[in-house]
Amino acid sequence: MLPYVIAGLALGALYALSGVGLVLLYRATGVLNLAYGAVGALCALVGWELNQSRGLPLELGILIMILLTVTVNVLYGVLVAPLMAHRSAVVQATATLGLALACLGIANWYWTDKARALRLPTDALRFEVFGVAISSTQALSVLLVLVVAAVATWLLRVTRWGTNMRALAADRELTSLLGVSVRKIEVLAWGLSGVLAGVSAVLLASLTLFSAGWLTFLVIPALAAALVGRLRSLWGTVAGGITIGLAESLLAPVSGLAQFRSAAPFVIAIAVTVWHARKRTYAMRPSL
Repeated sequence: MLPYVIAGLALGALYALSGVGLVLLYRATGVLNLAYGAVGALCALVGWELNQSRGLPLELGILIMILLTVTVNVLYGVLVAPLMAHRSAVVQATATLGLALACLGIANWYWTDKARALRLPTDALRFEVFGVAISSTQALSVLLVLVVAAVATWLLRVTRWGTNMRALAADRELTSLLGVSVRKIEVLAWGLSGVLAGVSAVLLASLTLFSAGWLTFLVIPALAAALVGRLRSLWGTVAGGITIGLAESLLAPVSGLAQFRSAAPFVIAIAVTVWHARKRTYAMRPSL
């Protein structure tokens, strides 16, 4: 079972990394970006095309992938998101579906949904733990999410940027009246989320299936991880993502249950949400 545990940790770490990107953006702007996976998928395909058809070095192609993801995110955050800043969170989240469908439509029109292979240099670097081969890409995924969560926690709690980001999410108008540059904070939040979306897409394309549809709908386990963290806790999101990845991986070899592994994000997110709701209900009960 150890190989499945290792694969689940790596996959869960990338779910968690994507979830952290969603939570950071939500805490700063109040927008739940459902286009997270689609933007990453489209930009990953552009980088792959530049490497495979245009002959650019893979490293340069990956850098272009990430920069393009940041650009698309920031453009949406600057041009579209402010127009709906005063609408409900549901409306803002639904609006990002338009961006997701546009990215998915472009990707399927130009590249189709055929699966491709993305081989990173770290895939070939392997080491053994208890006789199980682990790729450096898998190890990098786990290490990366821990570092990102730690840095993001510091950013939100200690720095002035973090304080302003949290204030913006709470009350956009009041934050603006206090002299905070709302536009700069939004650009930072959308840009950071774009970096994480690009990195997640590259690593997921290497470790899982590289196709536009697959990477687009990987936003579901990332969203489930964010819900485990209640769209606030970065470390709760990390725990949720890793738990979902382990559940999916460990169910794979179990006969009769493997077909239900895709339901793991929903089951885990619902279970944690219900648990928090019951906990809150008991806390509100008057003591006798």
